[in-house]
Amino acid sequence: MFTGIIETTARVVAIEKENSNYHFTLEVPFGDALSIDQSMAHDGCCLTVVRVDKEHKRYTVTAMDETMQKTNLGTWKVGSEVNVERSMRMDGRFDGHIVQGHVDQTATCTRVVDDHGSWRFYFEYDAKQAPSITVPKGSISINGVSLTVVDSEPGLFSVAIIPYTYQVTNFHNIVPGSVVNIEFDVFGKYVQRLLEQYMQSTK
Repeated sequence: MFTGIIETTARVVAIEKENSNYHFTLEVPFGDALSIDQSMAHDGCCLTVVRVDKEHKRYTVTAMDETMQKTNLGTWKVGSEVNVERSMRMDGRFDGHIVQGHVDQTATCTRVVDDHGSWRFYFEYDAKQAPSITVPKGSISINGVSLTVVDSEPGLFSVAIIPYTYQVTNFHNIVPGSVVNIEFDVFGKYVQRLLEQYMQSTK
């Protein structure tokens, strides 16, 4: 479980393909504090640490084919900047929203607007994929960042980014055409599923 409050960004330093799996090695400032079997969110995708190089503050995670197909990990290259967050502590403050680290699908940035002090990012996604729902002022995770929805239409939404978030996450790398991971609010997904089941039972 995560909160969507990004700790820092990691750099991809190596990519290895083994059968249908991909092994990503990343470098991060707290790499010497990590341990094998630890869960971490990478651009909002929960991956397990399988190898640690404490001396160089590097670690390796493995993504299977399903993960590669449903997320933007296939766009990662050596040098890519990735948002990372370790799993939440039960005795810590809950500053974001509940993020499971289970990416629902990807979205494509269509427009970035400079609001003179902040930025408005617009995204499109496949509304036919279930579950998929946004509501104005609702929560959404984009590349693991907990954000509030501004505009909301079927298959479209926007978020506002303050300078701090723009600087400390990889949002400064997102431009029109960029593909990002999105995770819809878990409570919204449950409500949507319950409504679908109710509608089916009344037919």
